Amino acid sequence: MASTISNPKSLRPSSFTDGINSEKGIRSQTILPWDKFSNWLHSICVVTFDLELGQALEYSYPGHVKLTEKEKMNICYLSFPDSNSGCMGDTQFNFRIRQCQSRTQSHHRSQTYDKNSPNILQSDVAHFYGFVYFRQVKDKSSRRGYFQKSVVLLSRLPYITLFSNLVSIIAPEYFDNGEPTIEAACHDIDQWPAPVPGETLHLPIMGCVLQLRMPQRQDKPGSPAIKKPFEPTGSPMTVVPCVHDVETFRCLQPVLPHVQLLWELILTGEPLVVMAPSPSICSDTVHALVNMINPLRFMPDYRPYFTIHDSEFKEYTTRTQAPPSVVLGVTNPFFAKTLQHWPHVIRIGEVSSNGVYTQYKPFLSKDKSIIKRLVKGVQTKRPQEVQDAMLRRHLLELTQSFIIPLERYVASLMPLQRNISPWKHPPRLKPFEPEEFLKTLEHSGPQLTSGLKGDWVGLYRRFFRSANFEGWYRQRQQEVNHKLTALHLEALCNADLLEWSQDKQEVEVVDLVLKLREKMVNIGTDGLPVKPEVIQRLRTHIESIISTLPEDLQSVLKSH
Repeated sequence: MASTISNPKSLRPSSFTDGINSEKGIRSQTILPWDKFSNWLHSICVVTFDLELGQALEYSYPGHVKLTEKEKMNICYLSFPDSNSGCMGDTQFNFRIRQCQSRTQSHHRSQTYDKNSPNILQSDVAHFYGFVYFRQVKDKSSRRGYFQKSVVLLSRLPYITLFSNLVSIIAPEYFDNGEPTIEAACHDIDQWPAPVPGETLHLPIMGCVLQLRMPQRQDKPGSPAIKKPFEPTGSPMTVVPCVHDVETFRCLQPVLPHVQLLWELILTGEPLVVMAPSPSICSDTVHALVNMINPLRFMPDYRPYFTIHDSEFKEYTTRTQAPPSVVLGVTNPFFAKTLQHWPHVIRIGEVSSNGVYTQYKPFLSKDKSIIKRLVKGVQTKRPQEVQDAMLRRHLLELTQSFIIPLERYVASLMPLQRNISPWKHPPRLKPFEPEEFLKTLEHSGPQLTSGLKGDWVGLYRRFFRSANFEGWYRQRQQEVNHKLTALHLEALCNADLLEWSQDKQEVEVVDLVLKLREKMVNIGTDGLPVKPEVIQRLRTHIESIISTLPEDLQSVLKSH
């Protein structure tokens, strides 16, 4: 389906933004219009079908938020199902695209958020998630014979459940009442508090209230998101059980016998394509797959819905090199030929061809007991929520059995706290040596927590070559080094810096003051886990040392 992209209307009437101040009172000077909105969404887009232009961006809101031409093109093509899908009525799905330019606004906010959030919910600085509500109905007044339009929420946050609920509230209202609905929704979202991990939030949207609890890193996996709903006065309330809830059992039930094989493919970052009859099925399945290794974050690229018009189509379908480490969700039958050289294919949604097509031989023996329990649950009509919890628990325990030996080995690479000296640079984590790690498996490997037999060593070796290992180790390295830096700062606080400075030259003392100030800055910018009393004692040290210097130097240091 050929199409070009029309220019979006600029929809940012001054009466709307000015009205925020008159209706809600004067904002804090540190909070600009759309700051709160940008905590949650990048923008809301409306994509339509034009007979002459094809799929076109009708407008995006707020109007000052910019998208590149490539981003607009990808959003337009991904906001409509492929013509072969035959999606009549209302259809919801989601996609993920590369950002074409770096957007560094609110970096500090996102850094603080990411530090306290579970890995799978951290913000994505390189991609946008698009949450689509597509409507196609017969329309005699249209030359094409159909009304075809999508409302799309764009965000850097992977809140699958929350944003799917949100677009299902906004889009039907928009189809009934037009552009003022989008403006009103953006106005409401711009009043929302920030998504602070661990807090229960009440988010007003178009006459109702969404109640949800933001997960935090310290949460136990599988713990309920909201223990006791609180009914606010006024607007009717909808409880969102979890901001990011993937129905793993429902999505993977057609390929249930292969669930452990799929876990290995995802863990090791193998190229994988999901072929399904609709964008809803393929996007749900891709999310279920990349979440199989929770609490590990899936680090390779993944596209819940991918079309032949995507700007990365040639990159991902070339035969001149091995398929890239990516999970694709597709609906166009053309991909069956284009991707026939890919090593792993899942067909899902059509009973006659459901299955996993691969030559891959799993490293671990299959756990038949979980499959039997889940199949029995289907036969006895066990509630879907229970089936889902059982499968998630199985996958979580499998992943944890795999991670625990890695965590234990990294802990052994930590320098001893007694060796941290205030007079030397902060120590760093020792290098990860794969062969040394593998030697530890005989006595402290996964067999301590998992009954599965097989070639665990081979699985680890394959994992070490994946982006998932690189991402996990980079995060652990950063966390450990931040902890060591914090311990070094505590050692500095406990040292008698004043006595040290007494027999030093002025240039050495000034250098110490500047370095201490730099460390103070780094506490904030790097999000170091430093206690408030340590920060206060560092300030006191700095002031005491400056007071020993000549007055002219004191005035210079105090003025900077």
